[in-house]
Amino acid sequence: MSWSIFWIFAICAMIFWYAGALCGIFSHRRRMAIVLTSTGVTIFGVFIIGYWITIACPPLRTMGETRLWYSFFMSIAGLLTYCRWKFKWILSFSAVLSSVFALINIFRPEIHSQVLMPALQSIWFIPHVTIYMFSYALLGCATVVAVMGLFRKESYLQSIDRLVTIGLSLFAVGMLLGAIWAKQAWGDFWTWDIKETWALVTFMLFGLYLHLRKMCCIKDFWLYILILISFAALQICWWGVNYLPWAAGSVHVYS
Repeated sequence: MSWSIFWIFAICAMIFWYAGALCGIFSHRRRMAIVLTSTGVTIFGVFIIGYWITIACPPLRTMGETRLWYSFFMSIAGLLTYCRWKFKWILSFSAVLSSVFALINIFRPEIHSQVLMPALQSIWFIPHVTIYMFSYALLGCATVVAVMGLFRKESYLQSIDRLVTIGLSLFAVGMLLGAIWAKQAWGDFWTWDIKETWALVTFMLFGLYLHLRKMCCIKDFWLYILILISFAALQICWWGVNYLPWAAGSVHVYS
């Protein structure tokens, strides 16, 4: 399965995602919303598996390939949030976010080599990156809920708490696996690489949100704003560092 036919799977998945989102708006069609969204997730997942088999290595090497996983996990995170808290609007937002990253890959196609550099040929490669991407999706979903809290002036903090707790826990696991991998590949657990530094900043910001929630001394508005700031830091950690001039020597910069 080649990258050139990705658009077929992406468009089909998006059709099901948006159909599920429309059904999600109507509470009496909740089961149909779940079925349609799940179908879209399955279609997208089939491409990832097929592409993985074709290139004979996990599609996690480049920014384009990580976008595949983000779209996939974001649709799953939206679906899980919908099933748990029944927010009628969450499938619409998750569909939009998943589609944005899928469309970037459609309009900016990337051709990739089938050969992994020696440092990436590690048992830690797949769990490190996939756990990170799933945590990004959950934290992205928490951000969507925070945005709705700002506009609707309602309290969605309990839902955000759960999403951030799980997402940040996975983020911590991703950092730990990355440290173990770095020790094996480069001899050090931590080198203050630009991406490592921004990962730490992101972790501390989301951790600050959870800490402030426990203290119960901050208004909902400022907690929502903190989530938005934390998500902005996450975007820098994920892809923004690629555009920083002092990141040229980083081992984390995608090709």
